[in-house]
Amino acid sequence: MAGSDDAPLYLGFDTGGTYTDAVLFCEERGVVAKAKALTTRHDLAVGIGEAADRVIALAGIEPGAIRLVSMSTTLATNALVEGQGGRVGLVMIGFSQTDLDKDGLRTALGSDPVIFLPGGHDVHGNETKLDLSALEEALPDMAVSGFAVCSYFSTRNPKHEILAGELIRERTNLPVTSSHELSSKLGGPRRALTTLLNARLISMIDRLIAATEGFLETRGIDAPLMVVRGDGALVSARFARQRPIETILSGPAASIVGARHLTGLDDAVVSDIGGTTTDIAILDKGVPRLDPDGATVGGFRTMVEAVAMRTFGLGGDSEVTISDGGLDPAILLGPRRLVPLLLAAHQYGAAIAETLERQLRAANPGRMDGRFAVRTGVPEQLAAGLSTAEARLYEKVTALPLALDQLLTSTAQVATLQRLVARGLVHLCGFTPSDAAHVLGRQSNWDQRAARLGAALMARRRDGRGQPIAAGAEEISQRVLDAVTRRSAELMLESALADDGLDGAAIVAGPLIQGALDGKSGTARLAVGLDRQVIGLGASAGLHYAGLPALLGQACVVPEDADVANAIGAVVGQVRVSADAVVTQPVEGIFRVSAGETVSDHRSEDDALVVARAHLRDMAREAARRAGSDDVEIDVAIDLRTATIEGQRAFIEASLRAVATGRPRITLR
Repeated sequence: MAGSDDAPLYLGFDTGGTYTDAVLFCEERGVVAKAKALTTRHDLAVGIGEAADRVIALAGIEPGAIRLVSMSTTLATNALVEGQGGRVGLVMIGFSQTDLDKDGLRTALGSDPVIFLPGGHDVHGNETKLDLSALEEALPDMAVSGFAVCSYFSTRNPKHEILAGELIRERTNLPVTSSHELSSKLGGPRRALTTLLNARLISMIDRLIAATEGFLETRGIDAPLMVVRGDGALVSARFARQRPIETILSGPAASIVGARHLTGLDDAVVSDIGGTTTDIAILDKGVPRLDPDGATVGGFRTMVEAVAMRTFGLGGDSEVTISDGGLDPAILLGPRRLVPLLLAAHQYGAAIAETLERQLRAANPGRMDGRFAVRTGVPEQLAAGLSTAEARLYEKVTALPLALDQLLTSTAQVATLQRLVARGLVHLCGFTPSDAAHVLGRQSNWDQRAARLGAALMARRRDGRGQPIAAGAEEISQRVLDAVTRRSAELMLESALADDGLDGAAIVAGPLIQGALDGKSGTARLAVGLDRQVIGLGASAGLHYAGLPALLGQACVVPEDADVANAIGAVVGQVRVSADAVVTQPVEGIFRVSAGETVSDHRSEDDALVVARAHLRDMAREAARRAGSDDVEIDVAIDLRTATIEGQRAFIEASLRAVATGRPRITLR
């Protein structure tokens, strides 16, 4: 038996884009056992069950001995990086069309429908008349999976968001996200962006949590289920279901917690390379920094408080392409994830290799060689709103991979297929760094034959001279792995420079940094490096980061349990939630408190502050209870802004924040 009654056992999960990791953790003994399984996107319960069953069997315990379950996940992060998610109806109250051009909102919206309604409030919470008739008229014809509602200055008075949400739920029975539930910050378009992304993610996170809860029930594990937020804090599954946007960077945040636990290093560049993304953060004096401006993922700046993490579309399953034209075409990586050929062959059988062999027998290489399309298996309702061309192509894609040279009959269909991939309805299979590693014998998980055939197809691609870009499978595979290491070094330098307040991407792309990384010598000798060690996390960190010291001038520490650091981080955190209030003075002598859904007026500044503090404590305690902790400490901070006018003190505004912190509740024995 791994633990004792005095040392509870915790089960930690990390559900990533490629693998689902599981660990059993005991506070006295650390990692008791660990295991991996493939993430099964069509039915997440399968991968979760396999990983958990393996780790429980390895530990030799009864499932009922587990007293807390906690998970981190990269699913939300990956979805935003890859541009995936459900089709959402955006309701903007008190805004205009021009507001879509701010903070990337129009880009994020894409082809999803948007409705503008009159209404909203001013900075003091005073109301502009609301008219819901246009929304009521449009609802029957909107083919969406959920709604996002954002009202002008709803952080000062959420009344109109509440009314619109009630109407939508009554008429559609679909999930609704209101912006005031996610952020108390001003800035309507960015709050709308955050709300839109949250609504897109609800069905995805709901499926993950439902799958995990289903597994726990069937195995007889009666324990609270927690989820890691993007700031590293733990929240209950119910809390995460309503606010899935807060789980962006969940996996990376957990990895930071796990990295420090595993290495004891206080200062490091932490880089976690997974199947889909590389996540990089700076650990400084033992504490990861939070991004004060909100997390940026997939090019969108949200209002989500999260670890100051930079996420890049680079991983073991990144798409490998060759730049067009040029005498020496470059190898390009990501940002999209593909199902590796070796994994596709393992899952779907000999047809993958047979198709690759057919393509190799052709006299000339084809642009579609080595690529397949397969349905993801997501629920049919997520296919709502497809165009005629999209629906027709989607019908041709099946649950078995189909070669693109057989699926696509025109150039226009390429763009149509890309839209289906972006919607999360179709996966593409193709050559990846994971395939390259298998060709060279650096990894041995799945079907090496398919990986070698894919590499051979890639190698016969033509350069600007009309010659093959590589002599064979081994050469192109080594170039791909070298490209991953080089790109990893560039991303770490970019993140370090950005942490120093510089334009890291532009500087790293410049000739000086590129020359230093190339090791070019001249009259001026160039060198570049980091001021701290690198902690490499992820199952493939040892492979891809072995060459980093020569590029960055620092050691790279890959701890023993680097492959499950996220799952470890998921069980060692605390519940931490916050609540905000603001006191304004709409007219002289009236002090207005806006705290959540409560708006009240008071005759004195002191009375208003007392009421605001009391509301905040109640809000924070209730939020902590919903987030999974019953025993919390609450700290209230106040930012009081005043001015002196003709020698007299004048009240301007007061912002208050209460933070509740505590350990998650566990099952008592």
